[in-house]
Amino acid sequence: MKIYQRHAWTLTVEEAIAIQEKLQSEVITSDQFQEPVQYVAGVDMGFEADGTISRAAVAVLSFPDLQLQETSIARRPTSFPYIPGFLSFREIPAVLDALEKIKITPDLILCDGQGIAHPRRFGIACHLGVLVDIPTIGVAKSLLIGKHEDLSETRGRWQPLVHKGETIGAVLRTRIGVKPVYVSSGHRISLTTAIDYVLRCTPKYRLPETTRIADKLASDR
Repeated sequence: MKIYQRHAWTLTVEEAIAIQEKLQSEVITSDQFQEPVQYVAGVDMGFEADGTISRAAVAVLSFPDLQLQETSIARRPTSFPYIPGFLSFREIPAVLDALEKIKITPDLILCDGQGIAHPRRFGIACHLGVLVDIPTIGVAKSLLIGKHEDLSETRGRWQPLVHKGETIGAVLRTRIGVKPVYVSSGHRISLTTAIDYVLRCTPKYRLPETTRIADKLASDR
């Protein structure tokens, strides 16, 4: 993939907020991609040398059979501290390096993190989607903001995730008897379509196969 850098990555928090607020206006939360989807990708991060080195992994799977087609790993010095709400500035630089190495351009990327379910409606899935102009979904393991009603144990059931009167995502049951995941639009995909693809990418486990494979690569497990 060809990657175009749109801004610097060594920033102050104030500069990062300004970038989030500027790029958020480019986020599209309706379906703007062609089907059928042939390839889905997962991106995930690990850290080495006490967090000073970022290790990003990309796994590209065929869809809908979810067979691994391509992987890549990239390392670079970590240039932004860990601050909740600014995950993308810490992780995306190495993710872009890993994406630049792959030959198959995915039709859809599932991110281990938030989309618009974010205080400024610009989580890592939004940031990555806008930068690479590929549909993205945020599939987070934990709640960042928002409230929701109680969720049925039945696989596929979901409840709206609401923050300040706005539906920003969904709490989704991908497997009976385990914790749900938090799904939100990243870029160029609606919430209902995002939920559908997350369910189709979680045939056996709580997390999407894309995330599971990318996590193993990023963590060297």
